[in-house]
Amino acid sequence: MLQRRDLILGAGVAIAGPAAAQAANPAKAPRDLSRFSSEIAAAQERLDAFMTAFNARDLSAFEATFNFPHVRFASGTVTIIQPGYHKPEMFEEGALKGWDHSAWLRREVIHAGADKVHIDTRFARYRRDGSLIGTYDSIYIVTRLDGRWGIQGRSSFAA
Repeated sequence: MLQRRDLILGAGVAIAGPAAAQAANPAKAPRDLSRFSSEIAAAQERLDAFMTAFNARDLSAFEATFNFPHVRFASGTVTIIQPGYHKPEMFEEGALKGWDHSAWLRREVIHAGADKVHIDTRFARYRRDGSLIGTYDSIYIVTRLDGRWGIQGRSSFAA
């Protein structure tokens, strides 16, 4: 037979639900990233500039959004990118053939510190007529090197 103490404890766990689970498991507790708000804003600005330059096919502005060396994990390969790596023909062939523009669908900061921000993203690629080519999940690593913020790494499921 259940004792009164057991019933009260059981009711408390049922009412507390997810909050009690988070308290018991700090790894699942939400992180307070507010102390890095200026770093996060700088990193998000780099992603804005990255997408704007990419859509404009402006390679110098595009590469200006990077910190080098830049590492890209995609299509089963790891690519180390240095300045001058990108060429105009990249917009007309391979995975970008038929591509017109891209847009961010999600940008969620998952880690932040004084000199590095990790952002969980999803972006979409579109054709000129606005039809969707596909959506792609990725992680962007934005770093501050010598006082300058830039995208230094990304891992995506895009080709």
